[in-house]
Amino acid sequence: MKQSYVYILKCSDGTYYTGVTSNLTQRIFQHDIGYYPDCYTFKRRPLELVFYCEFIDINIAFEKEKQIKKWSRVKKEALIKGDYDALPNLAKKKFS
Repeated sequence: MKQSYVYILKCSDGTYYTGVTSNLTQRIFQHDIGYYPDCYTFKRRPLELVFYCEFIDINIAFEKEKQIKKWSRVKKEALIKGDYDALPNLAKKKFS
């Protein structure tokens, strides 16, 4: 099985972008140089890689990417900080 990655980038405007790739180094480089002009990150550079995790099954990586994209900013930040105990408590709460 080929290794895959789910990653989170912090954009220059403070927003987060979540993606999935099989080549993390190459994909981050593509984001940094604006390889895809229509990509969400193109006008939000510079970017900072703030989180990534590895998977050996690309299908699970896609599922996790979709899951994280639905999360609130606060929940994403808990994941980024490694505060895994806080994740369940942030699942249904709304923060302003």
